[in-house]
Amino acid sequence: MSTHSTHSAHSTHSAHGTQDRQSAGNAGGPVWGAGAATGIGSMPGEDAREAARTVTGTLEAFPFLPELPARGPGADMTGRTVGLLAELYAHLEPSGWRISDRPGRDTRRARSWLGEDLDAVEEFTQGDAWGGDGGRRALKLSAVGPWTLAATLERRNGEAVLGDPGACRDVTASLTEGLLAHLADLRRRVPGARPVLQLDEPMLTAVLLGRVPTASGYRSHGAVDRAVAEGALREITGAFAAQDVPVVVHTCAPRPPFALLRRAGVAGVSFDAALLTEGEDDAVGEAVEGGTVLFAGVVPGDRPPSAGLSDPAGSVSGVRALWRRLGLSPALLTESVVVTPACGMAGASPAYARAALAHCVRAARSLADDPE
Repeated sequence: MSTHSTHSAHSTHSAHGTQDRQSAGNAGGPVWGAGAATGIGSMPGEDAREAARTVTGTLEAFPFLPELPARGPGADMTGRTVGLLAELYAHLEPSGWRISDRPGRDTRRARSWLGEDLDAVEEFTQGDAWGGDGGRRALKLSAVGPWTLAATLERRNGEAVLGDPGACRDVTASLTEGLLAHLADLRRRVPGARPVLQLDEPMLTAVLLGRVPTASGYRSHGAVDRAVAEGALREITGAFAAQDVPVVVHTCAPRPPFALLRRAGVAGVSFDAALLTEGEDDAVGEAVEGGTVLFAGVVPGDRPPSAGLSDPAGSVSGVRALWRRLGLSPALLTESVVVTPACGMAGASPAYARAALAHCVRAARSLADDPE
């Protein structure tokens, strides 16, 4: 993006962008504050208390509800979300999660794992640090978004929900209702929290491009119209906006659809910064000018980077370079960027997961201390 075009966009959108940034929290800025860092969702191991201790102790300003897929089916990203669905049930087949007529063992197990995770986070978020200071701490919960869920959840015939527009609408409605109940439970358990919802949409780009294979593998489901995709996401962002809860969409796939997500009302887009190309500068610049916060994944989720974790400023050098290319004000940087790992850390060692989260905190502090 040229400096001229960016400055033109800035003059057009600055007031709108400021308003949208405030809508992610309150008139003082986003709920997670300036110079923030957080994780994605999954953590290594099977001990919910240890994961909660690590997340709340390391990410004091913006922790998240961990997922522990190593415990088995139902503790994974899709399984947890299936357990959240309202009046819609699924069970495990060798090919994946398939819609059922009634809740069974797999659904009960998913709900049990989630209950353990909530119990652990509740334990480590008690006391004055959370409830006694006006509730200024953000707490992120996550679930699979409507389009990745539609691409992975099977109908009774074994084909993905994605192939049936009516079923897609039903899944989105069930997901929205289930997430609102999840939000109410979280608020009851941690009254000092200011919740943030993350929708995991690693397959959104494939859905939009018609690259999700059918059960046979010989063909692909048709591309979902962008207006339809946007509408489903807006159904969730609108429901959560009414609860004063910002929504962030996470994807590890290349070329996140920044413009579509911005129109759908998301407060932030979480992505693997290593996959971002200069060809996406225009889309990123317009998103930031429109008030979208960038959750920049700058640290690998499963292995130490080649330079190790000894240079926090170096980890965010690409973010600073992006800001210079876009011609954006450095003053916007600390409120417009949250530092994260590139993806979930289920495949990492516990020691690396702890170190990576702590490194994200230091890297975010580096941006806040020296936005230039």
